[in-house]
Amino acid sequence: MSFFKKLKEKFTTSTDSVSEKFKDGLEKTRSNFSGKMNELVARYRKVDEDFFEELEEILIQADVGFETVMQLVEELKLEVKKQNIKNPADVQTVISEKLVEIYEAGDQSTANLNIQNDGLTVILFVGVNGVGKTTTIGKLAHKLKQEDKKIILAAGDTFRAGAIEQLEVWGDRVGVDVIKQAEGSDPAAVMYDAIQAAKARQADVLLCDTAGRLQNKVNLMKELEKVKRVIEREVPGAPHEVLLVLDATTGQNALIQAKTFKEATNVSGIVLSKLDGTAKGGIVLAIRNELHIPVKFVGLGEKMDDLQEFDAEKYVYGLFSDSIEMMSE
Repeated sequence: MSFFKKLKEKFTTSTDSVSEKFKDGLEKTRSNFSGKMNELVARYRKVDEDFFEELEEILIQADVGFETVMQLVEELKLEVKKQNIKNPADVQTVISEKLVEIYEAGDQSTANLNIQNDGLTVILFVGVNGVGKTTTIGKLAHKLKQEDKKIILAAGDTFRAGAIEQLEVWGDRVGVDVIKQAEGSDPAAVMYDAIQAAKARQADVLLCDTAGRLQNKVNLMKELEKVKRVIEREVPGAPHEVLLVLDATTGQNALIQAKTFKEATNVSGIVLSKLDGTAKGGIVLAIRNELHIPVKFVGLGEKMDDLQEFDAEKYVYGLFSDSIEMMSE
């Protein structure tokens, strides 16, 4: 069974609403990527070096990342030779397989959210201002609450005007408590208060917002280290996750931000917000393959339940769903 057929059987014959969210959320990327792929396939009668050169350009324009594109194209050339593929249209199926293989080549044991079975789970969110960090925290709080977890939010971004109020709006919307201090307070002190409150109220998960002033990188990273020390002292083994929120619409700039935060703090996972708003959704693969950090969640829309756990097969289905669904039985 070809990989496209496998995805068609898995996602188009079921009532899997999540795969539909990936399909809808990746519409801009699919339209851009698939359109160019279809034009490429239509122009070539055979799979040759010129075909692969144009394919490289299409993948780079989709923000798959230079290193990842070079690796992918080399593997495609070997597979095309191995399978004796002559028809350019058949290369799309091989590309879809290789995209999943590249993403899943890393350690999959870290792909899921590290929720503790006993005691408090502390999740620290980092990222520059404007990437959708507070919104992501609110949506994750909603998701975890739907799983019968008791959630508390910590308003640790005490510097950005309106950040505390924004988190409170999400707290009210989701129905969870928000621990805060006055604007300009020490973020580490907020974390201390939040941990004490979470313990006293027997919360399952504490979601911690942090400042994101990249223009003052050294001070920002020092603040994050101080916050982490307080968390580690009060909850041994915490934070159990450090999630870096990146805005997918910024493309390669998101990759640069990821490298900066990875150097300064122990990022355990990526949340890629606004994936539905970009035509360059290949950034998912660049982050995973070049930084070896799993993308744990993706933002696929504005609704409360549009924050979804990342799934490589659903992602590829979202990229190629038009071609997959047009396949003959």
